[in-house]
This record gives sequence, C-alpha cells and structure tokens, in this order.
Amino acid sequence: MECSISRTNLNCISLGDPDTKKSVALLKQACLDSGFFYVVDHGISQELMDDVFAQSKKFFDLPINEKMELLRDEKNRGYTPMLDEILDPENQVNGDYKEGYYIGIEVPEDDPQANRPFYGPNQWPSDEVLPRWRKVMEQYHSEALRVAKSIARIIALALNLEEDFFDKPEMLGEPIATLRLLHYEGGQKTGKVSNPAEGVFGAGAHSDYGLITLLATDDVVGLQICKDRNAQPQVWEYVAPVKGSTLHRVVLDGRERHSIAFFVEPSHDCVVECLPTCKSESNPPKFPPITCSAYLSQRYKDTHADLTAYSSNKA
Repeated sequence: MECSISRTNLNCISLGDPDTKKSVALLKQACLDSGFFYVVDHGISQELMDDVFAQSKKFFDLPINEKMELLRDEKNRGYTPMLDEILDPENQVNGDYKEGYYIGIEVPEDDPQANRPFYGPNQWPSDEVLPRWRKVMEQYHSEALRVAKSIARIIALALNLEEDFFDKPEMLGEPIATLRLLHYEGGQKTGKVSNPAEGVFGAGAHSDYGLITLLATDDVVGLQICKDRNAQPQVWEYVAPVKGSTLHRVVLDGRERHSIAFFVEPSHDCVVECLPTCKSESNPPKFPPITCSAYLSQRYKDTHADLTAYSSNKA
C-alpha cells in the first residue's frame, strides 16, 4: 500500500567547490537520508549532454527490426527491448516498459581482458545509419567516468577512508563502467501510463547494485525515490529534473521520456566486502565477501530476460 506522492528536496554537491569538508558533509547526509543527490559543476558541457540525448533519441527512433540486430549479447552490450528487464518481480505484472542500450568499456576481441564477463567489444550502429553516434557515446562515457571517480573520492572521505581509497587498480583503476541509454514510450496511442496499484511501471522499484550511478534525465518528471523501504505504507517522492545535473522507480504519465544512466562498479576481481571503517567487534559484517563479477553476473541474470528467448529474432 502506498500513500500520496510528493516532491523531495535533495542535497546538491558541487565538484567545483574548494570547500571539501562541506562537500563531504553534504554527501554523507544525502547518503544517510536517501542515497540520492544532485551533482553540479561536473565539467560535462551542456552541449555534450544535449548531443547524447539527441543521439540516443535517433537510435530509439529506428525500426524495431534494426534495433533487434544489435540485441544485447552475453557481455551485456547492446539493445534491450521493452519488457526485457523486470526489477521488482514481487510487485510487477510485466517487465519494465522501457527499452535501453548498454555501452561498456571498449575492449578489443583479441585482448586477453575480453574474456572477462563484463569486458569486450561494444556493439555499435553503423556509421551509415547513425554517423557520429559512437564518437558521442565514447566521449560521454569517458567524461562520466571522470566525474564518477571524483565523486568516489568524496565518498571515501565521508567513510573516513583515504581520499584515493577507490582509485586502487583493483577498484576503480580497472572498473566495470557501463553507459545505458533509456527510453520510455510516449504518445496518445503508444504512451504507457504507470499504475502502481496494478503493478505497471516504467521501471520497477529497485536499488542499483553498483558503487555509483550517475543519472541524467530530460525534462519529463518520472523518477521517484523511497527513503524508507520498510515503511508501511511506503512513501514515494518525485525527483525534479535539473538541467546540467546528474543524479527509484520510474512512473510514466504517457509522455515520452529519455534518461542516460552511467553505472560504475569496481574491477572484476575486486572482493566486495564490508569496509574497514564500517565494521567492529560489536558491529561485524552482515554479508560474506564476493567478487564484483560474480555479484554483478547474478544480478543481471535475476533482472533480465534469458537471451534464448530472442533466438528467433537474431538468426
């Protein structure tokens, strides 16, 4: 059961603010309160952001058969159709009413690193169909990773760790960093309207499973956050889009909506375990250690359709 929806206020972190202590305090408060905050002065130009959204729209405007030719592969690179992903199976009657496109770190097929689960060559639309598309996406991927590493340094300080704690090779030195373009259909005839009471969502309720998610949105409101998942009833609040910022479920009102997500995880072999400053004899770790690649592989398997379901479409 859910109560009425309101709008929330989030802390705003400026990456250009020389007052590091202020940024650390704001980020720590935000993480303890909701896990969400705005990021400004990040150095990504509005021109590039506009270009990424424009190029994303061009791809999703392609005929479905052309998009299916770039269906995501076993490395989770490429196109994900409507209903491919289901993030809240207990409360959703169908998958998410969104389509997406995964772009990871480009690793050539003949590189030994390409054998790792989340490394390998990306799938790219042809230059004849979408000229400049790859160049724009690779530029944004590089810029977003730079921003994520800057945020990780503030997170480290908020956790009473050394500022460069997450810069280590086994952490963000060789990260799993994934750009995901997202599109929610709109229009009077095709636009899907969410109905939480009946389990219909643009994106079901979920917590992201990486270290940092940067989320750039268009001007269409749809993102909601729940600060206390155990509350009865749950309270969901809208997050207002902010031009030039990066930031959960998505509720649709029938309008077309685009967003650009950037997921940052540590290296494949990084052991994910309780941080040294977050445990003690009286407060031992709650979960056993696990490698990042093993954890991510299971989460992708849990939330995405089996690729064999599309075998007839990608002959």
